[in-house]
Amino acid sequence: MRDGLMHLRVEERCGYWVVVLDCARGSAPGAPNVLSLAVLADLQALVEEVERRRDVAAVILTGTEAGGFAAGADLHELHRLAPQEAFAFSRRGQLLFRRLERARSLFIAAIDGYCIGGGLDLALACDLRYATIRSVFAHPGARLGLLTGWGGTARLPRVLGRAEALRLFLTAEPIPAAEALRLGLIHQMTDGDVLALARQRAEAAVRLGPHATSRVKEVLEAATEYR
Repeated sequence: MRDGLMHLRVEERCGYWVVVLDCARGSAPGAPNVLSLAVLADLQALVEEVERRRDVAAVILTGTEAGGFAAGADLHELHRLAPQEAFAFSRRGQLLFRRLERARSLFIAAIDGYCIGGGLDLALACDLRYATIRSVFAHPGARLGLLTGWGGTARLPRVLGRAEALRLFLTAEPIPAAEALRLGLIHQMTDGDVLALARQRAEAAVRLGPHATSRVKEVLEAATEYR
């Protein structure tokens, strides 16, 4: 499975995985991580593999140092899509992120740098979100006449409340990690190694055990399911 992934690098640890989104591979140095159709296909293959495995208690998703966590959908690709294709693209991301959210394993977003648009939708689909102090969060689609189609309009109000979610969507303004922490968008902020922080939480999930982790997620899902 991992040999076929063009945009993800997977490090398999004892009981958990570290997955690096390297979406800009082959692009100019410093290019941001963008979520193209090919990247979504890689993420879907990853989630399917995690679902088949019973020994993976947690999965850490992180980005590259140069590309940040993820800077949203590939707008160049999106502009080339016909209306029906754009709808299918949106639907594919919705279903994928919902599947990730419902996976038995604990998904942890380790964010360093930009986490905007569809990248923020991806982080919101994760169970836990940790970020460095230099990280930036935004849903800038309103400036481009776009509204996210990957579940952010449902998840962001659940996390922040309607008023703050409305502010982020309507102003399209970026917020720093400190404000994201105050609002509850991220669970913890660090001025050190965010991946080390995420590894600690993944290792705690390993000690708890994959079955216990999945049962906790299942019970909370049933209790908080939005209609």
